[in-house]
Amino acid sequence: MSFPYSKVLVIGATSGIGKALAAKLVQNGTQVVIAGRRKENLEEFVKEHGSGKVKSKVFDVLNLEAVSCQCHLSRPGPESMQGSADPYRRSPSLLQSIDLDVFDQELITNYTSAVRLTKAFLPHLQKQPTQTAIAFTTSQMALVPMMRCPNYGASKAALHHFILALRTQLQGGPGNVKVLEIYPPAVQTELHDAKHQPDLKDGHLIGMPLQEFIDEVWAKLTQGEEQIPVGSAKDIFEVFEVKRQQIYQQMTETLTGLLKQFLR
Repeated sequence: MSFPYSKVLVIGATSGIGKALAAKLVQNGTQVVIAGRRKENLEEFVKEHGSGKVKSKVFDVLNLEAVSCQCHLSRPGPESMQGSADPYRRSPSLLQSIDLDVFDQELITNYTSAVRLTKAFLPHLQKQPTQTAIAFTTSQMALVPMMRCPNYGASKAALHHFILALRTQLQGGPGNVKVLEIYPPAVQTELHDAKHQPDLKDGHLIGMPLQEFIDEVWAKLTQGEEQIPVGSAKDIFEVFEVKRQQIYQQMTETLTGLLKQFLR
């Protein structure tokens, strides 16, 4: 199979997974609209790959009022939206030491902004005559928490729950919108560098090589997979998540039947 979408909007494409995935899309003939906070990084990407293949938009997901306008980034609109904004910060071991402003920023970036973007962008995708998609990047920590970064895991778990429910809700239309979820393990990006993890030494060496990760994700995307656990996330997914989603489907069917008599 080949990648089915001819134009993709990538949120968080100024570095790391988002940037690498955008580059992979361009290399395989997809028109890409990249969005992120750092204008110089966006301009550098466009210069490298060509303005005929890439358009860019400066956009900060922390600006929630602007999020609702993102469906107007480009016309004609993309057939797929992929979100990769992904701050990850170690939380102090004592709850009273946590910076609540940073806590809120992490939650907005990893969860709230993704929900707002989905609400803004979904009507456009549902109107398309062909299959479209919304793709989210969560984490293996959406499935199993990590003591070092409880808020990061909690924000990704919230997004994961939202994705499961959204996929079920969209199965009956309108439109033909696929809901994709990528579950990365630790990946060698700036997420682990001194700026974000000041207590780590050589943090950029932690995890799976970025290109190896992207190649595995791309293989699964071209195979039409909707759920893409990679590296160590595959073991967690197979041992734990498959069964949990079976329970979720059973509960959904049961509750749908039980609630019929109470619905207005």
